[in-house]
Amino acid sequence: MLPARGPDSPSGHPEILRIVAPNPGPMTLTGTNTYLVDENPAYVVDPGPADERHVAAVRAEAERRGGLDGILLTHSHADHSAASEMLGAAVVDAGPFQRIPTPGHAEDHVCFVRDGVCFSGDLILGEGSTFVPPDGGSLVAYLQSLRRIAELDLELICPGHGPFVTDPHAKVREYLEHRMEREQKLVAALERGERSRARLLDAAWDDVPEEMRPAAAVVMEAHLEKLQVEGRLPDDLRD
Repeated sequence: MLPARGPDSPSGHPEILRIVAPNPGPMTLTGTNTYLVDENPAYVVDPGPADERHVAAVRAEAERRGGLDGILLTHSHADHSAASEMLGAAVVDAGPFQRIPTPGHAEDHVCFVRDGVCFSGDLILGEGSTFVPPDGGSLVAYLQSLRRIAELDLELICPGHGPFVTDPHAKVREYLEHRMEREQKLVAALERGERSRARLLDAAWDDVPEEMRPAAAVVMEAHLEKLQVEGRLPDDLRD
């Protein structure tokens, strides 16, 4: 995990400014990435959590850019959206961006794309993998969303957490392969006759640190739900 940093811009894109919220953790990495885009006035993508220090930093940078014309939200999770009311600007559907529905991590998840740059929210992170809960999320929808983004001509991904992604197609391919590798390990364990959820987790998420096992267990349920939808899940699983 990279250390937290001050406001910065991706190489070749001075119109984009990233401000990292002070909410680091296993799920948020160094913190939520808030983006200011353009100037006179600017748009903010994912204003972040309701943290006064973060909101003050976003507001100050917005003033340097001539104020805010609108707020765009990739999804409604609080670590991305809670600061909206504190900033005092209107939430808009798309502004100057293409708005692409990308459900999976959340039912209301979208990405914003313009000029080869994708603001990906939690669909794609700068490092690690995305949390896909079965309650409110969908692995089937998530994989479809990744494939939708893979079809775009992108040069840069500005993720909701973690560093900028400068090889978007390689990252999307990595994400798809990662999910399929997990599924293959899970299916192999089921085919061996394993029915205990705890042992299925051991088999398919054997490389996950202990502190991330609860999150991995939730993601496993999303994989099991996908297998059930596809008619590939045995009906005799147990805890």
